[in-house]
Amino acid sequence: MWAAIRASWPLFTGMIFLMVSNGLLTTLLTLRASGLGFSDSAIGLMQSGYPVGSLLGCLIAPRLIMRVGHIRVFAALASIASGAALVHLVTFDPLSWSAMRLVTGFCFSGLYIVSESWLNSSADNESRGSILSIYFIVQTGGLTAGQLLLSISSPEGILLFIIVSILISFSLVPMLVSDSATPPYELPERISLFELFRLTPMGLTGSFLNGIAQTVLYVALAIYAKSLGLATGSIGLMLGFMTIGGMLFQFPMGKLSDIIDRRLVIVGASALSIPVCILLASLHNPADSLNLLNLLVVILGGLTLPIYSVCMAHMNDQLKPSQIVAASGTLVLILATGMTIGPTLGGMAIERYGPEGIFYLLSITASLTVLTGLFRWWQGPGRIENHSSAVAVSASLTPEATTLYPDASSQDGER
Repeated sequence: MWAAIRASWPLFTGMIFLMVSNGLLTTLLTLRASGLGFSDSAIGLMQSGYPVGSLLGCLIAPRLIMRVGHIRVFAALASIASGAALVHLVTFDPLSWSAMRLVTGFCFSGLYIVSESWLNSSADNESRGSILSIYFIVQTGGLTAGQLLLSISSPEGILLFIIVSILISFSLVPMLVSDSATPPYELPERISLFELFRLTPMGLTGSFLNGIAQTVLYVALAIYAKSLGLATGSIGLMLGFMTIGGMLFQFPMGKLSDIIDRRLVIVGASALSIPVCILLASLHNPADSLNLLNLLVVILGGLTLPIYSVCMAHMNDQLKPSQIVAASGTLVLILATGMTIGPTLGGMAIERYGPEGIFYLLSITASLTVLTGLFRWWQGPGRIENHSSAVAVSASLTPEATTLYPDASSQDGER
């Protein structure tokens, strides 16, 4: 395992730069747009451009890699993403910002695909699970660090945008100086959406709803914090706490889902998040109780962000080994579809019900998840006898990262 990790240091180093820049840019744009007078709905629509671009990236980038290779695609996409971050400094309308978010989503999705497919070529069946876990920790740590960088300067200035551009450019360096051989790339086979839904409706429905919830947290939570009058550094700290909560809860929830029916874990986590949302929505003068507010945000992130991993493990329980990689790629696209809708719904909820509207929306998505999970649990068995293990994964993973899942080629199963 350690040999594979040492051989993959350019990928992990480049990924740190990418995730720090991505975490910083997402919240920075929300705060900057709010300062420019964008409506909450306009901010939501603008941020929806990123997951739309990610969807396109998942479909187009693999074919680009097959045509011109990993390094050229990585260099081109990083250069475009670096420039797109700076465009926000010279345009001040929601339409152009939405276009840049779409471009950024496309570029980052392609960058992840290059990194993950290259990483997979250096892993073997014994090390894939560990490498995926380390990859997830690198992603989460980078996102958290990006939020903390908000305290360096004001969102109204240019420094933070320049830092984002520099970080993306720096991600190029480890990849370009690596002496590792370029790995071959093959498109994975696909399983139809209808067939996958027939096999695992809970996996697809739970991932779609979780995609909505995750982007509401990452985008609308910053709007909520700004409405409280919090300083930029405090807003970044709150979002960092939310991300850390997801990381802390990820492994316990995954382990629990290996012991009991995964659908009950999904139902339990979603049900517990509902009173947390209600408590957050009912707080009086939350800005005066920052410790309590941050604690509740940690819990909410912990109960929400890991659900996607459990949904993926539940889906894998229903599939043949030969179907897992292709099906996981489809699940990523389902998650991204939910993430496309989330920012818009979050902005509309805030405009209609005030800042606490995001917690009403999160309560609704959690309730729908609970109802779906209970219905599916009542309908039939949750897993085959030789089930897979729940491995922590991030919402930013692309279909290529699912090939790092160790059971993709080692578990036997039946439909």
